[in-house]
Amino acid sequence: MILDFGTARMRATTVAIADPGPLERFLPESGPGSAFIRRGDGVVALGEVARFETDRLDAADVWWDEISNQIDHDSELPGEFGTGPLALGSFIFDPDRSMERSVLTVPQVIIGRRGDLAWMTRLGDARRGTALPSPGEPTRRPGHITQMGGSLRRGEWERIVAEVVTLIRSGEVDKVVLARDLHLKADGPLDLRHIYGRLLETYPMTWAYLIDGLVGATPELLLRRQGGLVTSRVLAGTVWQDGSGAVDPLALAAELARSEKDMSEHAFAVRSVADALAPYCRAMNVPDSPSVLRLPNVMHLATDVTGVVEPGATSLALAAALHPSAAVCGTPTHLAMDIIAEVETIDRGRYAGPVGWVDMDGDGEWAIALRGGQVRPESPESIQLFAGAGIVADSTPSVEVQETAAKFVPMLQALGVAPS
Repeated sequence: MILDFGTARMRATTVAIADPGPLERFLPESGPGSAFIRRGDGVVALGEVARFETDRLDAADVWWDEISNQIDHDSELPGEFGTGPLALGSFIFDPDRSMERSVLTVPQVIIGRRGDLAWMTRLGDARRGTALPSPGEPTRRPGHITQMGGSLRRGEWERIVAEVVTLIRSGEVDKVVLARDLHLKADGPLDLRHIYGRLLETYPMTWAYLIDGLVGATPELLLRRQGGLVTSRVLAGTVWQDGSGAVDPLALAAELARSEKDMSEHAFAVRSVADALAPYCRAMNVPDSPSVLRLPNVMHLATDVTGVVEPGATSLALAAALHPSAAVCGTPTHLAMDIIAEVETIDRGRYAGPVGWVDMDGDGEWAIALRGGQVRPESPESIQLFAGAGIVADSTPSVEVQETAAKFVPMLQALGVAPS
C-alpha cells in the first residue's frame, strides 16, 4: 500500500531549537508517532504525510528516493547528520514467509537531538512556524497483565533446538538462530509510550525504537551510514547473570571471551557482515578479536566492522545487503532461513528485521529489532514478545532456552512483570 502526496512538491523547514528535554515526552497517546533514541539522542516523529508498505528493503529505497526528490528543504543546519526530512521504518524478517508487511513512513514533524544540537523539521504548512508541538498526555501504566505462554512449550522448543544441533553436527549447516515468543495480555489497551519510557530509563546504551506498534531496546546496530563511512556492530555470543549478584561480572566476561562455542558463533556473524558489506566498500576494517559489551542483564561478544562506502550506496541499500546476518539467521544464510521456516512455527513479523531511519542524502541508522515486542491494532491490549538464540554444534537445549529467557527480561521489566 502506498499513501503519499502524489507528484506535488512539498516544502520542509529545519530550525535549530533549544534543548527540548526528553524527546519521548512528545509522543502522542493516539495518532501516528515514532521514535528512535539512544542515550537521549535521536528523533521523535509525529504525524504522517506519506506511507509505504512493502515486502522488500530495495523497494523502500526506490520509493524514498522518489519521495525525497519531491521535497524542497530549507535548513538552518545544512549538512548536520540526521537533520531534515526523514523516513522511519521497520522491516519484516523474512519477506517470503511472513503474513505481515514492512512499513516506511514520512512524518510531518521531527524533533531531534544529537549532543548539544537540537532541531525541529516540519513538512508542509509553514504557517505553523517554529513553535514546538505540545507534549503528549501523561503515559499510562499497564493494569494487570496475564502471561499467556508462548506458541511452544519450553520442552517443545528445546526439542527443536536438539534437532537443529543434530543437523549442524551432520554438516548440513553451520549455525541457525532460533526464536521463540511469549504472549501477554493486559486488562486494557497498552500505552506503548510507557513501555518505551521504561526501556529508555533502564537500557540507555541500547537503540530504543517505537515504530508502528513495534517497541523494544536493541543492543545491535545493523549499520550507520554517515557521509562516506559505514559502521556495523555485530553481537553474537551471550552470557547472562542470574540476578543473585553472586558471580563477578569480570569473571562472566572472561568466561564469555574463553567460550569456544560463543567465539565460533560470533565469528560466523562477523564474517557474514564483512562479506555482505565488501561489495559496497572501497576499504574495510574488521577487528581480529571481539570486545565484551555489558548490559544490565546480559553480556555479548561485540565487533564493530567499519568501511568506506562507494558512492550511491544508501543506508537502505546497505541494510538490504546486510539483512539477514548470521547474528539473527545463521550460516549459510539460505539454508538457515529454510530451517527456521520449517521448524520455528512462529511468524517473526518485524522481529529481527531492520528498524531505524534514512535521510534525504541516504545517510541513516538501522538497528536490528531485538529485545522487543509487537502490539497489533486489532488487539491493543495484547503484546507478543520475541527472543532468540544462536545454535551451533556445541549448543545445549536447556542453556539456549535460558538465554532466551534472559533476553525476554527487558520487555518484561518494562511491562512491570516479574521474569519467570
